[in-house]
Amino acid sequence: MAATVGSLSIPTPDTEFVVLCDAQADGTTVPFLRRYTSSPLGAVAVTDTGLDGTTSYTPTGTVTACLPGAPSVVEPHGVENTDWNLGANAGTQSVTLLVYSGTVTVTTGDGSLTVPAGASMSWSVDDDGDQALDGTLSIDGTAPGATWHVLWTTKAA
Repeated sequence: MAATVGSLSIPTPDTEFVVLCDAQADGTTVPFLRRYTSSPLGAVAVTDTGLDGTTSYTPTGTVTACLPGAPSVVEPHGVENTDWNLGANAGTQSVTLLVYSGTVTVTTGDGSLTVPAGASMSWSVDDDGDQALDGTLSIDGTAPGATWHVLWTTKAA
């Protein structure tokens, strides 16, 4: 019995990020990220995370739009299957790499590392008042068949 092997193209999901605020009973607000991911068939999944884009977050108050003029929060950014470099993204406060297939090369001041499918890595500013990451950080996914996302945040103006 013989069979023919073919290829199948699977569309990637569409992902959008929104910064929202969790209004607490005491009048304070907690900013967080809400990620909307829609499948090629139209199903929408919603995931809430902290501003780092990876730590799970569960709102405990009323979810609202963050008001203009409120204390500055961070702005989320993301690219899919696109090389990324800290030097080209001034003001970056956090970076998360998610590798879905293939391998991606990460280069820091300590050297290069090959990140395999299923792995994720994150970098962020310290709690000691750092305003932005600095140094060497680049992400290169030129390996054939690699698919990945780079998510990063910058301080809102």
